[in-house]
This record gives sequence, C-alpha cells and structure tokens, in this order.
Amino acid sequence: MTEHSWGLAADDHGTADDRPPLVLLHGLTYDRRHWEPVLRELAVIDPGRRAVAFDLPGHGGSPRRASYRSGEVVEVLHQAVTAAGLDAPIIVGHSLGGALATLYAAAHPARGVVNVDQPLLVGGFRDVLLQAEPTLRGPGWPQVWESMVAGMHVELLPPAARELVRTATTPRQDLLLGYWAELLDTPADELRKLRTHDLAAIRARGIPYHHVTGNPLPPAYRSWLESALPDVAVTVLPDSGHFPHLAHPAELAKILTG
Repeated sequence: MTEHSWGLAADDHGTADDRPPLVLLHGLTYDRRHWEPVLRELAVIDPGRRAVAFDLPGHGGSPRRASYRSGEVVEVLHQAVTAAGLDAPIIVGHSLGGALATLYAAAHPARGVVNVDQPLLVGGFRDVLLQAEPTLRGPGWPQVWESMVAGMHVELLPPAARELVRTATTPRQDLLLGYWAELLDTPADELRKLRTHDLAAIRARGIPYHHVTGNPLPPAYRSWLESALPDVAVTVLPDSGHFPHLAHPAELAKILTG
C-alpha cells in the first residue's frame, strides 16, 4: 500500500503484530524503490512482517524542505513513524539513511539499527567535499555527484540492480548541498564527538546495532566503532560495492529477521 498521509511518501507492507516493525531509509538522491528487492525476500522468509519504506524529505514523492539538516530530518522521520503507528521500530538505513537511522535511534524509541554501508566518521569524505565545494555550488555540480557514483562500484551489481541504481534516483543540487551542509560547515573533530555521543546514547539504551558493509571496515574505524559499541555486529557482504542490499537482498533480509 502506498501512503502519503504521514508527511512522507511511503510503501507500507505487512500488518502490525508482535514482530518489531521495520523502517527502511534509502540513500542520498535515491528513493524507496531501492528496498524492493529486500522487501521481496522478506515476503518469502518473514511473510506479513510490517515494513515501511519511506522517501526521505525532498526525495521521491516526499515534499521538499528549505533545510535538510540531520536533526530536522530525524524529527520529520519521527513524526512520520509515529503517524504510521510504528512502535519502536528497527530502523534500517542505506548510506545517508544509515546515518539518519543512527541519529534516530539515539533520540527516539527503537528496537534496533541496521546501518548499510555508511561510515559514521566522515573525515576523509569531508575533505573531498570541501575541495569540491566551489564546483558543488556552481553549475558544474553534476560532475561532483557523478564522481561519487563512479566510486560506488555499481558494476558489481546484477543487471536489474544496476538499472535500479540508474533509474530510482533524482540528483539535485539542493539535495546535495542541503544534506551535506553539516559536513561542510562542521569541523571533523566536532562531527566525531557528535557521532560518539549518538552511539553512547544507543549503547545506554541497549539498542542492538548491526553494521553491514560491502568491504571490511578499516581497522582504525572498526576500533572506534567497537569502543563506542562493544556489542556491535559487523557483517561483510562482499562484491557489492556501496550497495550490499541490492547485491545480496536475501542475505540482508535474513539479517533483518534475525
């Protein structure tokens, strides 16, 4: 069922029961269609499970905003989750959605987080953005996004998944500048402190956290993550680039039902 009355466009699957509902959040410029392969697998191995795939603000069928700063977006998401009657869901996010899922669980009731290929420390990526900022703010902004996509290794995906990456996306300058604003204007050390604080809140509330990635985590990053969340689960789904959920939808579905 497609739903537009919760403030964000969404596809609502399954029915409410004693299983924790799933909230699915896509990555930057993409939309909720990216969860279709995983949802098909869920329907097979966990039939009837309530799962809602939202379009993030400014994406797909969801309304645009003047600001896409993370705190504001998380509150919009919480309003939509509440309107949908999703009580303490498992929050699943890919890329940008993984960061938002983390911030959501740090601030609102949640029974788990599954972060799909989103590092929470972005110092190196921030440096790249700062170098590209003049281009990003001008007419050549598509070049910046195209260079990002070129590093996501879409070629590793099966043909249907590659087509989904190509078509279920609407890159816009306002989305890139809006969602990346905090990376551009917040020092890396401050961002690290904020993410450490978020993970401390998740740990204090006993919320399970699962990081799914296409490649082994760099040792320094994994050390930081495990120091903040000693019980974190890390799963590598190889040969998937930046899209483990599209390369291995059955495996991710099993993680969501575990």
